[in-house]
Amino acid sequence: MVTGDVLAWLLDSDPALRWQVERDLAGEPPEVWEATRARVATEGFGARLLALQDPDGRWAGGAYFPAGFEFGAAETEGQPWTATTWSLNSLREWGLDAAVLRERRTAELLAEHCRWEYDGLPYWGGEVDCCVNAWTVGNGLWLGADVTGVVDWFVEHRLPDGGWNCAWVEGSRRSSFHSTLNSLTGLLAHDAATGGTDATHAARRAGEEYLLRRGLFRRLSTGEPVAPWVDRFAYPFRWYYSVLNAAEYFRRAALLDGTPPDPRMAAAIERVRAARQPDGTWLQARRHPGRVWFEVDVPAGEPSKWLTLFGARVLDWWDSGTHLG
Repeated sequence: MVTGDVLAWLLDSDPALRWQVERDLAGEPPEVWEATRARVATEGFGARLLALQDPDGRWAGGAYFPAGFEFGAAETEGQPWTATTWSLNSLREWGLDAAVLRERRTAELLAEHCRWEYDGLPYWGGEVDCCVNAWTVGNGLWLGADVTGVVDWFVEHRLPDGGWNCAWVEGSRRSSFHSTLNSLTGLLAHDAATGGTDATHAARRAGEEYLLRRGLFRRLSTGEPVAPWVDRFAYPFRWYYSVLNAAEYFRRAALLDGTPPDPRMAAAIERVRAARQPDGTWLQARRHPGRVWFEVDVPAGEPSKWLTLFGARVLDWWDSGTHLG
């Protein structure tokens, strides 16, 4: 549970964050947090990002990258986060009512005007990258686009060890923590919106098992942490893996499936708990480099309201759960 001071600090925030605090930490009734959520379209981060949408439905003139972007040309480090996919991801994660973008005919406009930088493929058909396709599924379901073919793609492209890897096109047969988690979020969005199919349920279970067998952060071969980034928490998450990002996925999946937390997550949860500061907050570890429309969280080293929401929410779920075993 968060303290009164931390809760008051969290509630003094943008509607995109505040409604989630009201619902998940403050225990407010639906009429309170739904009213706050409705303000995402007209105030703060949500309204600012909506105002930046191009008349043709895109943001920054591109699908995954802004129009004209070339690595090494204008950027000093990292990729830009301003194009259509990243903008849709943010609006969806912030809780924008999809009706706002449906009234703008966003799905239809993107079908007509937006193509992936990879081979000029149609936007709602996805491409070859697992993470890109996962966001296409989530955003397409949200906006009412037909993404059935992309969902089927995940079932067909799961690797023998249970997960996914964006480097499969280069011949990789070993799953990636990053790619597997992002793929799972796409499949979870599908199952939540449609009820799923036997095939998507099986694919999701296999991907979850890939991560759970590794305790969400360990190498299967040695038991050592797979990399230093497993507990380097940064918001926005973007495509990056961390045990906090993974635990948040498993929290949402458990709520959808009606299952308790899996005890194999215990060591990962303790890493989340260990990152909590004495005052009850979590610190921003870094800002992922690259151009943004505007900042939505604090610089590295400062207490992050977003990470504190995620951390507190995960611990509340874990500490109140009856674990499988």
